[in-house]
Amino acid sequence: MSLREVGAVTGVGETAYSRDSGRSVLALQLEASLNAIRDAGLDPKDIDGIIPYAGAVVAEDFVTNFGIPDLRFSATTPLGGASCVAGIQAALAAIKAGICRHVLLPIGRNGSSGGRIGMRVQQMPQFRVVGEFEMPLGAIAPAQLYAPMARRHMELYGTTSRQLGEIAVSTRGNAILHGNAMMTRPMTIDDHQASRMISDPLRLLDCSLESDGGAAIVVSGAEYARDLRKRPVYVTGIAEGHPDSPSAITQRPDMTRLGLAKAAPKAFAMAGVTPADIDVAEIYDCFTYIVLCQLEDIGFCKKGEGGPFVESGAIRLGGKLPINTHGGLLSQAHVVGMNHVVELVRQLRGEAGPVQVTDAEIGLVTGYGDMGDGSVAIMRGG
Repeated sequence: MSLREVGAVTGVGETAYSRDSGRSVLALQLEASLNAIRDAGLDPKDIDGIIPYAGAVVAEDFVTNFGIPDLRFSATTPLGGASCVAGIQAALAAIKAGICRHVLLPIGRNGSSGGRIGMRVQQMPQFRVVGEFEMPLGAIAPAQLYAPMARRHMELYGTTSRQLGEIAVSTRGNAILHGNAMMTRPMTIDDHQASRMISDPLRLLDCSLESDGGAAIVVSGAEYARDLRKRPVYVTGIAEGHPDSPSAITQRPDMTRLGLAKAAPKAFAMAGVTPADIDVAEIYDCFTYIVLCQLEDIGFCKKGEGGPFVESGAIRLGGKLPINTHGGLLSQAHVVGMNHVVELVRQLRGEAGPVQVTDAEIGLVTGYGDMGDGSVAIMRGG
């Protein structure tokens, strides 16, 4: 079953991002959701499907607060940072089945004020495997779990820390221009290299933020999308993929291959395009290395060539493939990647302001979660 252009993103919304919002996760999600619903020109009562991020907030919270009279579908997609894009696939499937017309996908978190992101590891379904192999060596925080992947890539392909730094520097520059971003101080490669080591080879400036905030989108059936307030952004290809067994990263035959490597070919085949057709990409960036690895697994460059690719300036505004034009998780905020979806929609509408990519018509957004889950959506402006 193809989900090509079954639906479109018709509304996007965000809150301000901060280190201490002073608000509950539910309040952040409700604000972002109302912004997305209004952006689409809808009323909360028009929502008939909800896919919240797996956590403390459930669909019933929205039914109660918004007075939704007829919720027909609810689900969660517990793939960590791959959840938001995977949720779009679930929404499209519900629309294709005739269950829903307008599906809300909200997320909000107090990752800074309400609890450290390292707690996320304990929520992972794979935690028991981490407990067997990694924890006895003192590895429990995400940076410690993913650092061996980066080190293996360096040993195999000669990738350098300075090349990873190019990802951090370029996205910081975008965040400064964007406006709604937490990190607005300029960064240089030397700044990156001087930042303290967190888990070799990952430095502080290779790591995503801990932040408070919310983001949400509305996915509508294609027949309804064309009559709403904003220019619809159609989903032309979408897929999710899971990494090779086992769940413990250090025990895999190939630590440099993510689940995205399985998902990307399916999404491109559905969309009928190739990596060369992508004008702008929002790549999940929990760590700089994960960005580099995804660029390879998607096919923007060959495996092992990610370092020279980013070092060439290709990912900067005005480059061959501008990425993370909002600053991403590294410099805008960490809301599990829904801000990446919001930014791509704005790019394809032509609403991205100072970071708008000229003539952006086809874009791509990814998610990366837990021990290597991947999701990818290819979209086009209507």
